[in-house]
Amino acid sequence: MKIVIDDLSGPEIAGFLDEHVQEMRSITPLESKHALDLESLRRPEITFWSVMDGDSLVGCGAIKRLDAGHAEIKSMRTSPTRKRSGIASLLLEHVVTEARRMGFTRLSLETGATDFFLPARKLYEKFGFEYCDPFADYRPDPNSAFMTKAL
Repeated sequence: MKIVIDDLSGPEIAGFLDEHVQEMRSITPLESKHALDLESLRRPEITFWSVMDGDSLVGCGAIKRLDAGHAEIKSMRTSPTRKRSGIASLLLEHVVTEARRMGFTRLSLETGATDFFLPARKLYEKFGFEYCDPFADYRPDPNSAFMTKAL
């Protein structure tokens, strides 16, 4: 497997991200959905990676620069057929390493608070993320869990 910076121009990643947004809309109330669409992910403050297994797209993730020292993890997703196969751990390790290399001193994220998101929260906990108050433009939301990690 390899992790590559993606310019989000290909149809495969567009479809993969559309599936992500649709899945989030199906399980999260609209006012609590924070998944970014393709155009939002193309903003200059976002670095986006795809995880490739040969020619197959099996995962993705991004970081969004919030300020000079703080970034947010966005759009972490593993292909449904490859969940719990180590892809998310591989990608999260890469994202944390790259965030440090980029000079960030804090990495934060918002994820769901329901049982559906429990595996994601456990993964972030395993990597040293701790629960925190809302950050950036987020507000308290019973459907959201906020986590952060000092780099």
